Amino acid sequence: MTGTKTNRIRKDASAVAFDWIKYGLLTLTALICVLPFLVIISGSLSDNATVMREGYGLLPKNFSWSAYETIFESPKEIINAYKMTIYYTAIGTAVGLAVIVLTAYTISRKEFKYRNVVSFLIYFTSIFGGGLVPWYLMYTNILGLRGSTFIIWFPAIMSPFLVILMRTFIAGSVPDAITESARIDGAGEGTILTRIVLPVIGPGLATVGLFLALGYWNDWYRSSMFSTSKETWELQFYLYNMLNSATAVSEMSQYANVSMDAVPTQTVKLAMAVVATGPVLLFYPFVQRYFVTGITIGAVKG
Repeated sequence: MTGTKTNRIRKDASAVAFDWIKYGLLTLTALICVLPFLVIISGSLSDNATVMREGYGLLPKNFSWSAYETIFESPKEIINAYKMTIYYTAIGTAVGLAVIVLTAYTISRKEFKYRNVVSFLIYFTSIFGGGLVPWYLMYTNILGLRGSTFIIWFPAIMSPFLVILMRTFIAGSVPDAITESARIDGAGEGTILTRIVLPVIGPGLATVGLFLALGYWNDWYRSSMFSTSKETWELQFYLYNMLNSATAVSEMSQYANVSMDAVPTQTVKLAMAVVATGPVLLFYPFVQRYFVTGITIGAVKG
């Protein structure tokens, strides 16, 4: 034959109907996920009094920047909160990834004599813990770390779930035959880890890194327990305190000659959600492909 002819496979009626149902459900699911964000954005750009009277909508009602003006009333403080959160997220994610990869690689090696014991101890901590009070006293009274930035990011660098997840990535992506052949050729553990293991566990690194980064970005609890100055506050805790202040002013305004609608408590809540989640929404599309691939690998090869 001098040429080939491409034959299109015609779908029967049931296949076409299934495609319509599938795409319809996917579209509906996407709308369910997107519409709340649109409501949050439109509400944050609405007038608080109008929202109190008419409720929320997909489009801003009586467009107003008052909520954002309230949040950025002290720009130096919120910029500092952003800087500290970025600092905690960056250093915590970097150190956490290093610790998790080293730990997971160690317990994934069959030649490590005590790997089952170490794996059990790591898993044990996910079931039993000493409790909140001993944990707090250890960092404050014994280690004396209260008020430092170290205490904000250090306790979250490692979790049993992420260690087990990374171990699954390494065991499923790096066959023992490859590491054994590299060891026969004279490669040490450091060379095997950096030259063989790390290049093939990119999805795993992206997945674990995203879990760590989101945990640091959304955290406010450690600032509430250990921070002694606004200079070390995380963004979420700063917004939390601002919301409490706005709520207190709103409650006190009923005893003064000030309308409660003049305090933008409802729209401030939505504006805070935009301020806190905006950077994450911008960053997530760049790692989504690796995140989905990593979750798939971890689920199939676990």
